[in-house]
Amino acid sequence: MPEYTDIELIEMYRDANRSHYAFNLLVKKYREKIYFFVRRMVIDHDDADDVVQNIFIKVWNNLGSFREDSKLFTWLYRIAVNESLSFLKSKQLRSYLSLTSPEAMMIKSLHDDNYFDGTEIQRRLTEAIIKLPKKQQLVFNMRYYDELSYEEMSEILTTSVGALKASYHFAVKKIEESVTAN
Repeated sequence: MPEYTDIELIEMYRDANRSHYAFNLLVKKYREKIYFFVRRMVIDHDDADDVVQNIFIKVWNNLGSFREDSKLFTWLYRIAVNESLSFLKSKQLRSYLSLTSPEAMMIKSLHDDNYFDGTEIQRRLTEAIIKLPKKQQLVFNMRYYDELSYEEMSEILTTSVGALKASYHFAVKKIEESVTAN
């Protein structure tokens, strides 16, 4: 199967006869990358699957009106960030009812996760990331795991490059302190 550019996928999607095919190609191209970004934010596999499904429903509903002001990749990540944060916010509201902090719930979910196959140091790293403020989590995950440039992150998060560099720096310091303290 040929690899299509984002522009070709968008053009194909806008053709009513090929929109489903183009969307399926787009999902195949970006699903794994989006899934792992979301998974690192929400931790739980089932939650990540639900969020990713919501992301691609939004993409399906809005791709026809995509203005191409940014790259398709940037637009998808922006949707993924917003959906992940919305999910975490709703989870936080539910945690108030259970009197358990969202971070504690996520760490418990990490320990109970049958799909997590990392080493103990990877588990400690993930726990340290969970304890970061959400903005620092986003920046750290995007830079460290997704290897996005500060310019790409700036476009996705609509934040200055300098602020992103500072967030990453503070995140790394907090993670180092947390991992070495255990």
